[in-house]
Amino acid sequence: MNSNVQQWNADLYDTKHKFVSSLATETVELLSPKVGERILDIGCGTGHLTQHIASCGAEVLGVDSAETMIWQARQNYPNLQFAVMDAINLEFTGEFDAVFSNAVLHWIKQPEKVIAGVWKSLKPGGRFVAEFGGKGNINSIQTALERAICQESSAFEKVSNPNYFPSIAEYSSLLEKQGFELTFATLFDRLTPLNGESGMVNWLKMFRNSVLAAFSEDTQARILANVEEQLRPTLYKNITWFADYRRLRIVAIKN
Repeated sequence: MNSNVQQWNADLYDTKHKFVSSLATETVELLSPKVGERILDIGCGTGHLTQHIASCGAEVLGVDSAETMIWQARQNYPNLQFAVMDAINLEFTGEFDAVFSNAVLHWIKQPEKVIAGVWKSLKPGGRFVAEFGGKGNINSIQTALERAICQESSAFEKVSNPNYFPSIAEYSSLLEKQGFELTFATLFDRLTPLNGESGMVNWLKMFRNSVLAAFSEDTQARILANVEEQLRPTLYKNITWFADYRRLRIVAIKN
């Protein structure tokens, strides 16, 4: 199945998926931004974590490949610096004390290019701190979506997963190959509450729109209802939907 390019709805992101940034507190603590440091925030989205890092006294540049996200980030935080830029084509050389990224790197299926760009962007001794989907992330949701789509049409034998969910071993190997020293890595389950009664549908519309776009609105509605029916026994509790997230969190140093 050939999916369209993932589209980013900044308004839906801000109104229904604030948990993406609100759950990153521990990762920002790992970053430990300091007054006067220059920090690059890769995949800054609508700028909430960029602002959080800047509030610690650091000078932060937020970059994102989605123009919609950068436009919204500039509206949210006009005092901060933002730029439209793809993570596989970073344009910096030795400019940053740290590079930070939250909930972004699993969208990029060319991890070697990202890591190479981060390495080049950092000063010697600089640190790379990131959290993103790891091996096993959203297995239940992805499986249910594949089943629902295959039930709609036998032509869709396999649903393309737009994400890259590596294990610790896989990602640490890529970092070390580039020259990074991995100083911290953990892969952990984080069952994450979604927003409201329509939480699962909103999640799918936000993060699987590239897959759903291949179908008519009527077919999409049936697929979404089917996914909900499959997942309700396991991922719906106390009038709340949950996503079966598994997160990979790393800290690496450029020696």
